[in-house]
Amino acid sequence: MELVILICSGLLVGFINTLAGGGTIISLSVFMLLGLPPLVANGTNRIAILLQNITAVINFQQKKLIDWKRSVRLSIPIVLGAAVGAFFARYIPDQVFSYLFGVIAIVVALALIFQPKRWLKEHEDLLSKPLHFWQYIVFFLIGIYGGLIHVGIGYFILAVIVLTVGHDLVRANAMKNVLILAYIPLSLVIFALSGYVNWKYGLIHGCGNIVGAQLASLLSVKKGAQWIRYIMIFISFVIVLQLFGFLSPTFLSSFFNLN
Repeated sequence: MELVILICSGLLVGFINTLAGGGTIISLSVFMLLGLPPLVANGTNRIAILLQNITAVINFQQKKLIDWKRSVRLSIPIVLGAAVGAFFARYIPDQVFSYLFGVIAIVVALALIFQPKRWLKEHEDLLSKPLHFWQYIVFFLIGIYGGLIHVGIGYFILAVIVLTVGHDLVRANAMKNVLILAYIPLSLVIFALSGYVNWKYGLIHGCGNIVGAQLASLLSVKKGAQWIRYIMIFISFVIVLQLFGFLSPTFLSSFFNLN
């Protein structure tokens, strides 16, 4: 039964994370349901993230969608930030970052709804400009968040790439997967050296992630930015509802009993 749960959830998470982000909520929930402490679940999840992003990057590269020049430059601050975040992960309450992500997800979803053109077309004026120092600082901070908890980091990265670098959602999505792939190995090593990784659960879950990432990366290219936008809006509100307890078994049971 554990095998089925891990593979099926991995497939779903790989699909969601490759398209946008936020699937880590599902991963952490499944790992903790199977008995892993939160910190071990956080570390174990990085195995699947590594595997799904390798798969996604290979697929995006085959379609020539990756901006390697900017990706390599921005990978430096995000890796440094992730190292800091992973080191201090044991000292920060997970709930604090979950609620922070909930607020960010709401803002991103509203921007996707009310400013769709901003996300669907590349902005040549931004792409023609060199990266600014403040952008490196922003990605360093994003890296800290990724090293700490990772939940929903795809939304942060996509938002910054689209709104400040200038790519549309398809190319931003490709670049996002490169940046996550850059910092995940280091953060995984730090968690593993601290004894916070269950390799059995992580590798089984990762098998599902590979399949989900394969499907998502192919579909994102085929369907285009508009389709990714719809998926992001839907996932944003579902995860916000879950983060604030509106999709918990206790809440749902109480709601349906009252009605």
